[in-house]
Amino acid sequence: MHDDILKLALDLSRTTGEKIGSIDKIMVKTQILSMNARLEAARAGTAGKSFAIVAQEMGNVTDEVSALSADLHAAISDNATRIEAAGRQMMLDFRGKRFADMSRNAVEIIDRNLYERSCDVRWWATDSAVVNAVQTPSPDALEHASGRLGTILRSYTVYLDLWIADRRGVVVANGRPDRYRGVVGQNVSNTEWFRKGMATVSGDDFIVCDIDRSNALGGAQVATYATAIRADGQERGAPLGVLGIFFDWEPQATDIVRGVSLSEAEARNTRVMLLNANHRVIASSTAFSEGEIYPLMPTEPCGYYQRGKKLVSYALTPGYETYKGLGWYGCIESKLSD
Repeated sequence: MHDDILKLALDLSRTTGEKIGSIDKIMVKTQILSMNARLEAARAGTAGKSFAIVAQEMGNVTDEVSALSADLHAAISDNATRIEAAGRQMMLDFRGKRFADMSRNAVEIIDRNLYERSCDVRWWATDSAVVNAVQTPSPDALEHASGRLGTILRSYTVYLDLWIADRRGVVVANGRPDRYRGVVGQNVSNTEWFRKGMATVSGDDFIVCDIDRSNALGGAQVATYATAIRADGQERGAPLGVLGIFFDWEPQATDIVRGVSLSEAEARNTRVMLLNANHRVIASSTAFSEGEIYPLMPTEPCGYYQRGKKLVSYALTPGYETYKGLGWYGCIESKLSD
C-alpha cells in the first residue's frame, strides 16, 4: 500500500509536469503568432492599428499565462519532491518497524525453544537412572542409564545425544552409542559445559554454551546445556557428575529464519538472521560463511536503520520466563528499491 501511495505521487508529479510543458509549448507558439501579427499590423500602417492593439493584448495574455505556468510548475515540483520524500520515509518506517517486529518474533521463538531445553536438562538430571550412573556406577546401572537416555532421544528428536560424565569428567554413558561410537570413556573435564555444569549451585541452575560445532557429534552445530547430577537427585545434593544435552541447532534454527512470514517479492530481497552476542551469524535464510560477523549497529533493543541501499531491522532477545537468553539478536536485512 505504501509503495502504491509513493508511485501515485510520482505519477501525479510526472503527469502534471508533462501537461505544464505542453501549455508552455502552446504559449511559445502563441507568442510567435502575436509577434507576427504586430509585424503585419505595422506593415499595414493606419489600417492595421486596431489589429495591432489586439495583437499586443494577445502577447500580454500570453506572458501572463507563461508566468502563471512557471509559478505552477515550481510549486508542483516543490510539493511533489516533499511528497516523494515523505512517501519514501513513510515506506521506510513502515517496513523498518514491521521487520523489527519480525526479528523480535524470530528470536523469541528460538528463546522459547531453548527455554524448554533448560527445563529438560534440569529435569533429566534428577532421573534415578541418570543419578545412579554416577552415584553407584555398576555395569548394569550404566547400561540402564544409556537405555534411559536412548528412550528420551526417541521422544525428543531435537537432540543429537545426551551424555553423562562423572565427577572426573569421564563420559560414562550416552544415549546413542551406536551412532556416536567412542563417546564413552572420553575425558571432557576441560570443556566449558562440564566445568560450568559442575559449578552450578543447585538443581535449579543450568548452564548453556554458545553455538559451536562438535567433532564428537559428526561436526554438527550444537547448543549445549548442562547441569550437575546431584546425590540422590536432591536440589542441594553434592555434585557427582554432569548431564550434558546437545541440541541439534542447525535444522531447528534454519526452519525459524526461513519460516518468517514474507511475501514472495520480500523473500527475494531479504536475509533473515540470528546473531549471537558478538554479532556472529548463527543462522541465516541465505548461505553464509562459517564465523561470519554481521556489522550490526544497534542503538536500542529493537529498531532499524538504513545502511546504503539496505534497510537493517533488528531486535535483542527479551528472554523467556526464567531464561534470560544469551544476548542474541534477530535481524532482517532488506534491499531498498531505487
